[in-house]
Amino acid sequence: MAPAQSSPPAVHVGPGSSPEVEAAVERGGGRLVPLEEAEVLVVVGGHGELPELPAAVRWVQLPSAGIEAWVDSGRLDRERTWTSATGAYSSAVAEGAVALLLAGVRGIGLAARQSTWRPEAVGPVQSTLRGATIAIVGAGGIGKAMIPAFTGLGASVLAVTRRGHAVEGAERTLPADRVGEVWEAADHVVLAAPATEATRALVGAQQLAALGPQGWLVNIARGSLVDTDALVTALAEGTIAGAALDVTDPEPLPDGHPLWSEPRCIVTPHATNPSQLQSAALAARVEENVRRFAAGEDLLGLVDLDAGY
Repeated sequence: MAPAQSSPPAVHVGPGSSPEVEAAVERGGGRLVPLEEAEVLVVVGGHGELPELPAAVRWVQLPSAGIEAWVDSGRLDRERTWTSATGAYSSAVAEGAVALLLAGVRGIGLAARQSTWRPEAVGPVQSTLRGATIAIVGAGGIGKAMIPAFTGLGASVLAVTRRGHAVEGAERTLPADRVGEVWEAADHVVLAAPATEATRALVGAQQLAALGPQGWLVNIARGSLVDTDALVTALAEGTIAGAALDVTDPEPLPDGHPLWSEPRCIVTPHATNPSQLQSAALAARVEENVRRFAAGEDLLGLVDLDAGY
């Protein structure tokens, strides 16, 4: 924990502009300054882009929960403190994940593809979350926010976290090195883990086969967690019941890709965290972290450069 500031933190918001975030800086006790005078940079706009940072910048607040674009750029150094927006968007994304799984198991996705009244097309595929076991792979802020909704619908939750510490509301929690156990243990799986080298192609043909023909896969994390070719094959062959994807690999998903026409697949355009909700959530995180920085308190969303998130 750093000592409390003797004067208001000098904060620059950029390279884009956001009146809402700028107001949050001032509410948090900071003062807005040009970049060359800043000790804090709050990043808005761009994706993986950073301006040249003056040596005086001691802390950088990134605008997204996933930071792989900045990691890949090689700009995250160890001379500064870096924070992400992890947890800031939990409610919105968790709500989207629950909606996607419900749309799958209740046949809503398939019904939305119909152009004529065909109850028989939807009825056979409908199931329920009541009594089901849902594995949340990556039960951080977003994953934890899903749990009350799933348990409220009568499902039980199997959580996977980095170290396997107990997660409130989950019936059982596994560490990341035992993630292979969830595919046979769960009825459905929701991916909410960060994109790292360790999670690249986490889901392939073997995992999908273990999930089985009644299981739905929901991905609201990053497309790189899933082997897309293996998923296309599994859906076409009925290896799993379906997939609901808010993120894809590649992204954007190209026109004409087989997933667009696959009746067992629901695709949304990285929209579980809609822009109209993002700004307010980011502003709230910035306000709190500027307040903490000024008071010498621990910041929210500290980036672990070794872990990559």
